[in-house]
This record gives sequence, structure tokens and C-alpha cells, in this order.
Amino acid sequence: MPFIYNGLPSRVIFGQGTLSRLADEVRELGCHRALVLATPEQAGQAREVLAQLGELGAGLFAEARMHTPVEVTDAAMRHLEELEADCTVAIGGGSTIGLGKAIALRTGLPQVAIPTTYAGSEMTPILGETRDGLKTTQRTLEVLPEVVIYDVDLTLGLPVGMSGTSGINAIAHAVEALYARDRNPVVSLMAEEGIAALARSLPLIAKEPTNQEARSDALYGAWLCGACLGSVGMSLHHKLCHTLGGSFDLPHAETHTIVLPHAVAYNAGAAPEAMSRIARALGSDDAAGGLHDLARAVGAPLALADIGLQESDIDRATQIATSNPYWNPREIEADGIHRLLSDAYAGRRPTSREVTDA
Repeated sequence: MPFIYNGLPSRVIFGQGTLSRLADEVRELGCHRALVLATPEQAGQAREVLAQLGELGAGLFAEARMHTPVEVTDAAMRHLEELEADCTVAIGGGSTIGLGKAIALRTGLPQVAIPTTYAGSEMTPILGETRDGLKTTQRTLEVLPEVVIYDVDLTLGLPVGMSGTSGINAIAHAVEALYARDRNPVVSLMAEEGIAALARSLPLIAKEPTNQEARSDALYGAWLCGACLGSVGMSLHHKLCHTLGGSFDLPHAETHTIVLPHAVAYNAGAAPEAMSRIARALGSDDAAGGLHDLARAVGAPLALADIGLQESDIDRATQIATSNPYWNPREIEADGIHRLLSDAYAGRRPTSREVTDA
């Protein structure tokens, strides 16, 4: 199988207690005034990071929001300019790391990302921004963080519910990497290993939230899945989730968790090798059903109806998701997408085999 593999230029520090290296990493970047970014919910944690930076800390902006609205980025830019900051330190999940990327795109300033969830955005040159209710995505190395610090200790307090949905959000990156048009053997190895690490650790975290071995395994899996997202293109699943998040303001990780089994079922007949690898990594005999069962095992929501979508929204979501052509292993068909979204709305358990035989 001929392939092209592009390694991404990022520095990754993984372990327990690794946050203690933050100030040294900022200095290594040649920076002296770091703006710390966070969501309002993680402002306390961000203040601790700012204190740890000492004289290297320029200030704090704790107003990051889901889907990276441009108006929030504009406010952060004004704060950054007032403080004369020369880099950003983003602590949190995809919302905060997305804000750091949006700032980097506009300024070229270096970034340090400190993930506290399993979303994986920190490993990607991808930025999704929302303007006037529509989310658009671009891929450019200008938004790839220069340094990523994974500290397992920061994930020990991640709530069980968020751990499950954030972890399955990460799995979605690896799943789509296995049937990507530009897939390659190296990324496929990372994808299968990442799915397996999360599939075995997330149910254990649901029962024992402070199990350090499980937390380390989950963060390791999240790193691998994020690297997959950063290395190859995504397809139907991510397009649907961007549509539902950007246009209907649904929560990011929960949306990914609910949609993923249904997107996999839709693509099953067109990507049999990927389905086999996904099922094997899950320890299941069926990729789509296994993903649904994993979500159930970690107590995640299973239906779009449970997270705010109205049944009357399905028609509009279908129209948005099918309006611009994009590559997918199976042709994008409006009737099929409408059925997929209807099943996800109701929370039905899909199976790969049923779709393949249909």
C-alpha cells in the first residue's frame, strides 16, 4: 500500500507532575510574558498556573467557550495586546485550546497546551471557529501548539461523566483515521492502539475515578487519538458533529459520543477493514454496536434528544451536513444522513452488520 506520512513538529511531555516544567518550557520558547487561557469553570486552576509561572505570567483570560466563537477570540486579542503578552498557555479542554489556536492564527505567537480532558485538540493543526451560528474548520500548522504538557495528575479530578464523553470524543478521531482517504500504516497503528487504551480505561474510570493507572492509560490513548486527528483527514462523523455543535449549540463531547456509533454504522459497508480493527480494539464483534455499548458502560448520554436537539431540527441538520461536498468512504446521501440523525436522536443501538446487509 503506497502512502505518505507527515510527522507533526510538536514537543510532548507526558507523565505525572509534569506541570512543574511549565516555566522552563516557556523560557525554552524564548518567551517572557505568558497569557494563561481557561474557561470560567477552570479559572481557579488557571490562577494556580499563573502563580506557578511567577514573573513569566502576564495575566489571565478565563472566558473561553465551546466552538471558539469569534467574538470571544476578539475579546482575548484585546486583552493580549493590553498585556503585551508574547505567548499563550492554555489549560483545559478543546474550548480553551481552541482559543489558544485562534490567537496563534492571528498573531503567530507560540502556544503551550496543557490538556485536562481527552479531547485531543492539542495535537492537531486544526481550528474550528464559529461565526453567526456556523462553524468552519481550517487546517494549518500555524495553529499547532509548540509544546504539549500531559500531566496525569490534572485528570484525576475530571468528573466521571466528562471523562467518558471526552474519551469517546477522542476515540472518534482514531475511528475516522482508520478509514481516512489519506490513511497510512503508522497512523493506523496509533489509531488502533489509542482506541484500545481508551476502551479498556474508560469503564474502569467510571467505577474508580482516581485510579491512576486507568487515568494514565486514558491520557495516553487520548494523545494517540489526537495525533491521528492531526495527521490525516476526517469524514462524515466530524462533519455531522461540527454541524450539530456550531448550528445547534450542542455540547461538543456529548455530541461526538452519541453520533459516533451511527456514523460508523453508516460507513461500515464501505470500510470493512477499518470496522474489523475498530471492533478488535474495542474487544467487540461489531464496531458500531461496540461503540454504543462503551458509551452505555461509562454512563454517557445515548440520544441527541437528551442533549438539546429538537426532532424538528433534523431536517435542517441534514441540509447543512449535505450542502457542501466532502470525502467520505460511502457517498453522502441525504436520505441516509436523515435516517442516521433520526436514529441518533432516538438513541437506538446501531450495528455495522445491519447497515452492511441493507
